[in-house]
Amino acid sequence: MNQDNQSKVENAVECFQNGFNCAQAILSTYCEDFGLDKETALKIACGLGAGMGRLGETCGAVSAAYLLIGLKYGTYLKENELEHADIFFKEKTYATVKEFAKLFEEKNKTTICRELLGVDFDSGDKQTVNERVKTICPKMIRDSAEIVEKILV
Repeated sequence: MNQDNQSKVENAVECFQNGFNCAQAILSTYCEDFGLDKETALKIACGLGAGMGRLGETCGAVSAAYLLIGLKYGTYLKENELEHADIFFKEKTYATVKEFAKLFEEKNKTTICRELLGVDFDSGDKQTVNERVKTICPKMIRDSAEIVEKILV
């Protein structure tokens, strides 16, 4: 990873530490590389934090990476309008999502937020949840950003 990429990884972590959620940190750090402005990226990603709005489902840093994959490879045509190139990009999008998930799971065993944190947002003690978010989420953001650097930029 070169110096600029390393600084982007750290920028994503810093974004989270400055009060944005994990999904916002990832999407806003890389969005402009794929033609999306930061303000829109922050809005789009807002509901994805804490495993989809504190549901504890897919990690927000992972969900944001999936959005970046869509920005790079996704198609905007309906199924019956797809041409050969667009079908390729749809399949490339799905394959890249799978690749990202595999690489993330190799580092962290899962992409599920509550499993990564080892606590449930609704039933867990709020202090424990907050401590885990502060200590575990920066690593998830860093891992997600490093994988984005490896497979997208």
